[in-house]
Amino acid sequence: MSKSPSPAKAAIDTGYADAQTAKLDTTPIRDAATIIAVRDRMGDDPQVLMGQRGAKAAFMPNKVVFPGGAVDPGDAGIPLATLLPEICQNRLNEQSETDLHHALAVAAIRELWEETGLILGQPGTWPTSPDHDWVDFASTGHLPAAEMLQFVFRAITPPGRPRRFDARFFLVDAAHISSDVDDFSRASDELSHLQWIPLSQVRTYDLPFITEVVLAEVTRRIRYEEPPESVPFFHNDAESSHFLRLKGYPMPQDD
Repeated sequence: MSKSPSPAKAAIDTGYADAQTAKLDTTPIRDAATIIAVRDRMGDDPQVLMGQRGAKAAFMPNKVVFPGGAVDPGDAGIPLATLLPEICQNRLNEQSETDLHHALAVAAIRELWEETGLILGQPGTWPTSPDHDWVDFASTGHLPAAEMLQFVFRAITPPGRPRRFDARFFLVDAAHISSDVDDFSRASDELSHLQWIPLSQVRTYDLPFITEVVLAEVTRRIRYEEPPESVPFFHNDAESSHFLRLKGYPMPQDD
């Protein structure tokens, strides 16, 4: 019986097949942040927070995904009570033309708030009137806080998709969320069926391919409390698709 290819190698093979499409694809690539909240990470079966996208969504309809979305122009100016760990800042700035670490951290926290109603922040007073996207968050008496985020994965959407993103994935332990982690009453309607899914069951859901790859990385380092020294980067451009590691190490193509 032949061995099934690893998620990494399958991604690369798919990318090579899309090479010709990539040369013709002029879809703009938007910077984005995704947040992977985990709870009971030291237990026998940790859980991740996910929801389902709508059937009419232009990007990944019906798929079960982590909260996340594009960076907004105002994200760079939002104050943070605490900053990302320095190692995460450094990794985010690799293979990037601009320094986006602050805006990406803010976007991750904002998307968690908008799509789930959960607060990743610290009690505090805003130094200025909050941007309209942050009025409700600020009304809870919190400032967004980024020190507990771990940058764990980066992926660019392959060519030929209706929308393309340069997505950075951040892991956070639910113990650092300031609100009730089972209260989704303040969530928008962008994701439905919000739930904490055990890692042992998550692959039974309808997941995007890249989410499965990210979950493999999350599972591998679920018990690590410190951010990773080296971060996988699934890179798609006009010539090919390939895995890199942010810190200069090539990622093996086979298990």
